Amino acid sequence: MAATTLDVKSVTELLESWLPKLGFEVYPLKVGWYNSVLPPSLRLAFPDDTLAVVVLSTPAMFEQAFLPFLKESGCHGISDPIDQCVKHCVTSAVSQCFPGQKVDVMYDYEMLPSRKPKFLAQTAAHVSGAAFYYQKSDVTDQPWAEKKMFGVCVHPRFGGWFAIRALLVFGDVTVGSEMVQPVPPDCVPTREGRIQLLEAFNFHWQDWSYRDIVRPVQIYSQRQKDYFSTRPAQRFALLKTWGFLQMEDHQPETNADAQGQENGHG
Repeated sequence: MAATTLDVKSVTELLESWLPKLGFEVYPLKVGWYNSVLPPSLRLAFPDDTLAVVVLSTPAMFEQAFLPFLKESGCHGISDPIDQCVKHCVTSAVSQCFPGQKVDVMYDYEMLPSRKPKFLAQTAAHVSGAAFYYQKSDVTDQPWAEKKMFGVCVHPRFGGWFAIRALLVFGDVTVGSEMVQPVPPDCVPTREGRIQLLEAFNFHWQDWSYRDIVRPVQIYSQRQKDYFSTRPAQRFALLKTWGFLQMEDHQPETNADAQGQENGHG
């Protein structure tokens, strides 16, 4: 498809013909929305009117994409199996939907040489309207004094039972003023609720209670919970007990157990 024929609607429709059946959601945004809330060192090197799309994984991704991916393709090398699956799904969608089109794909786990992430996943989700990124600054009369508090995104339908996986930038597709920035749904509007959310996420994230801050329409299956509760170095062994991997595999140490969704895992 020629670059000149692509616009927000066609890009979104093409991606939605492919990714939702695998358990993903897509949300378009302008690069300028993202860059406007970040310091220069973290901005994307594209014009403000460039089209981008953020890709989220929903609870369905594990059964609809990940387990079939393991059965059909297996894992290779020492990188995180979920990361391999997401990359496979997204690159397949891009190559099928936009043959010959230049699309820059950034994944949540990728780092620049400076060790900064290639994109800030939660910021991208917020400015696209996909999920509200609750931060310390969103709480009045903060009870934490000078303590550092990590922020967390809440999805209006899935609560915290989702992850932000990738950002696609369509460098040849520009959008005008007809694309209006959506406001992310404020699922946790009260001060008390925001305190509860941020404290659960920062101090008790292992029990996953923060994910239920709003009533989700779907949560992770027990098998998915078991997988993400397992330390990354032991996940290959767990998959082998499930019968998905027949390999003398490395037991990789990855950053997949890093706290928070800014790294997209879990």
